[in-house]
Amino acid sequence: MTKILITGADSFVGTNFRKFSKYKDIEEISLYKNKPEDIDFCKYDVVLHLAAIVHQTKKIPENIYFNINRDLCLQVAEQAKKAGIKQFVFLSSLKVYGEFIPDSELRSEDSKCFPDNAYGKSKYEAEIGLRKLEDDHFTVSIIRPPLVYGVGVKANMLNLVRLIKSFPILPFRNINNKRNIIYIENLVGFIERTIENRAPGVFIAKDEGALSTTELVGFLSKYLGRRVILFKLPNLIIRICAYFKPGIFTRLFGSFEFDNNNTKNQLKYSPKYSSEEGIKKWLSGV
Repeated sequence: MTKILITGADSFVGTNFRKFSKYKDIEEISLYKNKPEDIDFCKYDVVLHLAAIVHQTKKIPENIYFNINRDLCLQVAEQAKKAGIKQFVFLSSLKVYGEFIPDSELRSEDSKCFPDNAYGKSKYEAEIGLRKLEDDHFTVSIIRPPLVYGVGVKANMLNLVRLIKSFPILPFRNINNKRNIIYIENLVGFIERTIENRAPGVFIAKDEGALSTTELVGFLSKYLGRRVILFKLPNLIIRICAYFKPGIFTRLFGSFEFDNNNTKNQLKYSPKYSSEEGIKKWLSGV
């Protein structure tokens, strides 16, 4: 029986992995309360490393991202390898690619990474360090998801839900961008398959297809039971938003779409739920 240790207690992904995974011999540990060198890794087969500082709307020193997302991750991996752990699964992020790069093809697992903020850079540097630790006895599986949604989610998706609940008229009509997201049960499925196959390498985990902001707001309002009228912002207002609030503009109007055919072929796995089905399950309690 595979025994899994989750590093990062009470996280959104960890809580749902324990709830939905077919693996039941799972324990988790807080890295706030335990130093990597004090953890008894010998009892486990797999480490699922979830401890991280995610991208913050409030300003925090950049070194905090690197201390937690890179340095602490590598300390855990080094101790796990010394103890004989067979597989280290690292939850990275599609943010390692950077934001939109104008080219003719979708980015994939093999595309070059150009992280443009401390969060993305720290995750990418952790990936580089982990690949250096990999050998025939220590498998490293790196999973890069986009925005994850489901019960317990916070940050951007929750903010959008609150916006829809608060305002019956919103400026999201005819936005023709494409952004990938992933329902938490689909992410659990990808993680399970990397463990089941003891699969090395880099994997992109996402729902099938991509949604525009207009489509996303439509699904959210539908399964929240809210009637929302959408209108299109004048181009001048959009340009002003892009200039003064580039982060908000990118999330609402920019595209962030990827090709993960290599991942699906290697893992022989496709997501169980579409984005609409995932949103329905999340918001309707199905």
